[in-house]
Amino acid sequence: MAQLFFGYFAGVIALTAVLVVALKNPIYSVLSLLVMFFHVAGLYVTLHAEFLAAVQIIVYAGAILVLYLFVVMLLNVKRDDRYHSQWRIAGFVCIPLLLEFIVLLAGSVVAEQSAHPPLPAALHVEIGHVAEENTLAIGEVLFSTYLFPFEVASLILLVAMIGAIILAKKDTGDVNAMGDR
Repeated sequence: MAQLFFGYFAGVIALTAVLVVALKNPIYSVLSLLVMFFHVAGLYVTLHAEFLAAVQIIVYAGAILVLYLFVVMLLNVKRDDRYHSQWRIAGFVCIPLLLEFIVLLAGSVVAEQSAHPPLPAALHVEIGHVAEENTLAIGEVLFSTYLFPFEVASLILLVAMIGAIILAKKDTGDVNAMGDR
């Protein structure tokens, strides 16, 4: 049953990731990205990483996606047909990826046929206890080892947002909105 859920989530994630790139309308691309973020969170839930699923929803689907949507709306991006006429090249690239998918699928079927012995009852723990340990471990690593990259990522997002606003205001010709020059 777990493999069925994983297959569903992985299939929808792959499909929506392709739609993010393939759709001509940028608003539809952002909505496809939203669907992908929710399915990634569902995949985390199936892996018993509930904290990561909540962070996925709050941070990515809540904050980052809204930022993308604001940038798309501010820049007033219209359809761009020059990049969407490359279906032959995409088909040519798709063949090796499809072959790799078939090989990986066959490898997983062979690996599942070699049954593993069940774990002893002493190794089973409560899921709530595991979730608390996961959250504690992630918090400790994030705010000790990876504190500097975490802060740098927030600064990069801030600079990108300010740059998008400046680019959007420059195109409108509104000099008073940007201050006296």
